[in-house]
Amino acid sequence: MKHMVMIKRVATLVLLGVALSGCTTVKGWFAGKDAAAKKALEPAELVKFEPTAKVDRLWSVNVGKGERRIGVRQGPTVADGRVYAAAIYGGVHAIDLQTGKKVWTWEPAKEKKKPKLRLSGGPGVGDGLVVIGTLDGQVIALGAEDGAEKWRAKVPGEVIAAPAVGQGMVFVRSNDGRVTALDADNGTQRWFNPRELPALTVRGNAAVVTGPGVLFVGNDDGSVSALAMTDGRTVWDQMVANGEGRTELERMSDVDGAPVLEGNTLFVGSFKNQTMAIEGPTGRPLWTRDHGGAGGVALTSGNVFVTDNKGGVFGLDKNSGSAMWSQTALARRSLTGPAVQGDYVVVGDYKGYLHWLRTDNGELAARAKSGGDALLAQPVTADGILLVQNVDGKLTAFRLAQ
Repeated sequence: MKHMVMIKRVATLVLLGVALSGCTTVKGWFAGKDAAAKKALEPAELVKFEPTAKVDRLWSVNVGKGERRIGVRQGPTVADGRVYAAAIYGGVHAIDLQTGKKVWTWEPAKEKKKPKLRLSGGPGVGDGLVVIGTLDGQVIALGAEDGAEKWRAKVPGEVIAAPAVGQGMVFVRSNDGRVTALDADNGTQRWFNPRELPALTVRGNAAVVTGPGVLFVGNDDGSVSALAMTDGRTVWDQMVANGEGRTELERMSDVDGAPVLEGNTLFVGSFKNQTMAIEGPTGRPLWTRDHGGAGGVALTSGNVFVTDNKGGVFGLDKNSGSAMWSQTALARRSLTGPAVQGDYVVVGDYKGYLHWLRTDNGELAARAKSGGDALLAQPVTADGILLVQNVDGKLTAFRLAQ
């Protein structure tokens, strides 16, 4: 018996020796598997197609030194024919939407023995104010007309989402999960609502969205909350995606894209690849679907558009959430959240490309490059113009050709 075991061991060693010595076929098998696995993880190559839409670059300006790898997803805000944009270094700018000409620029004054302010997130605009946050928790309010500084306030965490302005207050969501209401006239604190954070979260925060008497806040635990504007009390909490999984990484379910309110319905997505429609006044879910991601949502009269973490783009029925179409040609290209421009849904990618897809069937219709740097922030549309800001601080406007 012992002799037989020895024979088997020797035979096994011989077979392994033959297999691993000069047998290039087996090495090729392993190399092939490794190459295939690597290929499966790489961003999809852009496929050629016959464009069915024509896009013109309207203008492009640099607003300063961009976020690069900080991951705050800086993007512009549009109000009253002006684009308001900021960069980590370079100040806040008011830009004419149609021409791209700068109307005014505010830059923080240099202070001795103090590091330069790093402006983060995007500007919030309302009630004659432009409000920006910083990576050290400062909140700065400027006059929308001329960029004159009005006041400064402090909150206990990074501000990497655009503040909201309404009802005589400025609402700030800081990176520690807390929402703070500041007086719009002088920046004094009116109230705050704290929120406990999970052990591991996605870098980024959803901008606070104002509704009739309430604020809608996306949270890092996969929920969305409605807070009373007057005193900050929680009106309701609704889980969009439960943080289930064996590891902290698998349990990440952040709501980092700004919710969109249309009428009484709130549409919101989660990093857990789920999208939900919620009845705004009550928090009651109307439908939920396993499509979507942390990048935010976009709407037309009948559809909801989302991108997922794998680079898929989906068109969902607004009333039921049913998938109308999906587009996977942009897989693993780290897509932004979507925006709607005319009859097209637009997404950006990690190489600075913008992709226009038909809203009715998801077919690729046009492609343009905004520059050589990554796009992280969700594009913005206003008056038929699409705006996108890359991580190098370049802001570009596109218009569909007639």
